[in-house]
Amino acid sequence: MHRKHKFFDIRKAVFWPALIILAGFIGIILAVGDPMEEIFTALQHWISSRFGWLLVLAVNAFLFAVLYFAFSNLGKIRIGGRNAVPEFSRGSWFAMLFSAGMGIGILFWSVAEPLTHFIAPPVEQPGALEAAQEAMGLTFLHWGLHAWAVYALVGLALAFFSFNRDMPLAFRSVFYPLLGERVHGRPGDVIDVLAVLATLFGLATSLGLGVTQVSAGFAHLLGTPDELTSRIILIAVITAIAAVSVFLGLDRGVKRLSEINIYLAGFLLMFLMVVGPTLFIINSYVQNIGGYLDNFFHRSFWTESYLQGDWQQEWTVFYWAWWISWSPFVGMFIARISRGRTVREYVLSVLIVPTLLTFLWITAFGGSALWLELQHAAGIAEQAAQEASTSIYLLFEHFPVSIVANTAAVLLVISFFVTSSDSGSLVVDTFTSGGKLQSPVTQRVFWASMQGVIAAILLVGGGLQALQTAAIATGLPFAVILMIMVWSLKKGLQEEHDREQLRLRSNEHESYKELIRNLISGESASHTEGENKEADGHEEK
Repeated sequence: MHRKHKFFDIRKAVFWPALIILAGFIGIILAVGDPMEEIFTALQHWISSRFGWLLVLAVNAFLFAVLYFAFSNLGKIRIGGRNAVPEFSRGSWFAMLFSAGMGIGILFWSVAEPLTHFIAPPVEQPGALEAAQEAMGLTFLHWGLHAWAVYALVGLALAFFSFNRDMPLAFRSVFYPLLGERVHGRPGDVIDVLAVLATLFGLATSLGLGVTQVSAGFAHLLGTPDELTSRIILIAVITAIAAVSVFLGLDRGVKRLSEINIYLAGFLLMFLMVVGPTLFIINSYVQNIGGYLDNFFHRSFWTESYLQGDWQQEWTVFYWAWWISWSPFVGMFIARISRGRTVREYVLSVLIVPTLLTFLWITAFGGSALWLELQHAAGIAEQAAQEASTSIYLLFEHFPVSIVANTAAVLLVISFFVTSSDSGSLVVDTFTSGGKLQSPVTQRVFWASMQGVIAAILLVGGGLQALQTAAIATGLPFAVILMIMVWSLKKGLQEEHDREQLRLRSNEHESYKELIRNLISGESASHTEGENKEADGHEEK
């Protein structure tokens, strides 16, 4: 049932439960106060230590599943139907794929994560060079094929059931092969509520990291205080800018900001490639990819079982849960731009192209920071370990015209914050309206504001620890939903393949029958022509 209004157009069975759960969550944090940080820490440890293995298996299963879809006969299926054509050129499509996953997170962690692993690796390394290589390998693991496999799975499922089966662009639609018409009832509502919660907490994690980095950037450039109060004010201001972007619409708002994102990101990457250790970046990029592939299976299935530590809980398990909770947002974006691609082309493109570009970014930024540590003992790693949000600004300080690069970095984080909030509100709005692509602007402003509120409350209630716990707490149950999705998508693709094969056999049968008819009619015509000639001969005689 939908409620239509001038300001809101909602599916009540999804909108209200999601809002009530969020309100209860916010109320508990505000009521408990300071002890919430300890509660978040304990909750993250409990979930990660007991169910981390499940997330490790799930993310690997998602990667193998999409590869199976690509290389089996199902890979020939075309998204949108056999006559569908791509809406975008391959170059534009690749650029949009990269921008979908190139968000606040990689700006925050591309320098901080390799440096942190360098000085505090999960397994003791024999020397600095080995520690640096291991640090890049672990960072590549977290930002590589596994992350994009989660996005590819969700995007493929949403695109297939929306464009090939003409169903609403909602998470419930993906489970039609298993639930049938019940996806329009209570089971579908529960699935959409979980998708809304996962998306909101995934976005809140990214926005919380982003505002922490913006605050650190202003403190580094202008000397303003980097404290909780300033971060909350920044969230309010940037969320208000996101609301203005919503009012301006997709063409004048998000589209222009997205273009600014690409230009600023390209500028920062080229700047570091030119003024930084260029040859080292190129050489290490090649070597890092080789190291990633060489240790792929070992790192992918590593669960820290013999060490009995908590490194993986704070890093790998957090990342896998974060990507899962972020997947409805990125997946829907990828789905909407991928009509006309075959399943094989879609999967391989989503997996390989953005991964290679992401690896180049991490090598340029994280590799340059490691190079400074190895060659000049710059001391960035110790500072980054204490405050990860300042690491990218500390890196630029070691190269010329750092003020320009740092200013561009702050602007890029703000721009990513706004576009993520705006685009995220569109995704959540689609889920809570029953799959509608058009809804009142005020409804999207409401969800953009809610994302800012959740990010602010999480920072108040426990900072980075709270952000990570929120991602893990929502990512774990949603991982189960995605595992069921694999089965449902496989069933839907197989049915599509069988229909296509039946159609081809039917067309071949009709062509064969037509050929027989033509042959018979041809023989009859030849026989009649012969009889006519014989009759003409008798008449002449």
